[in-house]
Amino acid sequence: MVRKICGLLILIVGVFLYSCNDAGVKKETKNQIVKNKILQQKDGTISLKVDKADCYQDAVNPSSNTAEWNVRVSKSGRFNVWLSSATKDTTDLKYKNSVLLSILDNRIEAHPACDKIIRNSSDVAYPYFRADSFLGSLYIQDTGLFNIQIISDKIIPKDIKNGLSGDVESSKILSVFLTPITQ
Repeated sequence: MVRKICGLLILIVGVFLYSCNDAGVKKETKNQIVKNKILQQKDGTISLKVDKADCYQDAVNPSSNTAEWNVRVSKSGRFNVWLSSATKDTTDLKYKNSVLLSILDNRIEAHPACDKIIRNSSDVAYPYFRADSFLGSLYIQDTGLFNIQIISDKIIPKDIKNGLSGDVESSKILSVFLTPITQ
């Protein structure tokens, strides 16, 4: 009888500890294969290119277009979040709506501006320039495998060719960078 009670207590404690550790972090097992997993660089930077993301487009409401990555975070801490866009107009990126980035319970919503213009970037071809926009900063407390999403009408489907008209042609999101803040 004592063994049954001890066994039951061990089971309850084990289930409790497991459920407390699972706070939205995807666990990796030996048999689990995570498609398109992005690894954090040695310097702590997390580089998320839209062409490496799982993208979801809504033709009726493009403001809900989403790019999503599975990211393995090995170093936690505070990060500055930068958005890189391909643009023809270096004074106005022509974002109609703000951009939303989410990771776990952290959310940043900002309207991108031309904070840095990178000329002759290998990321874009003429007549485009690369414009980097500071979106804000966030704290990632835990390490592990996380899902990071960015939502914006400037996430353009890969299958749309050049020669678009209007604001869609003027700019699009290339990538998101999370750079560690060092003290």
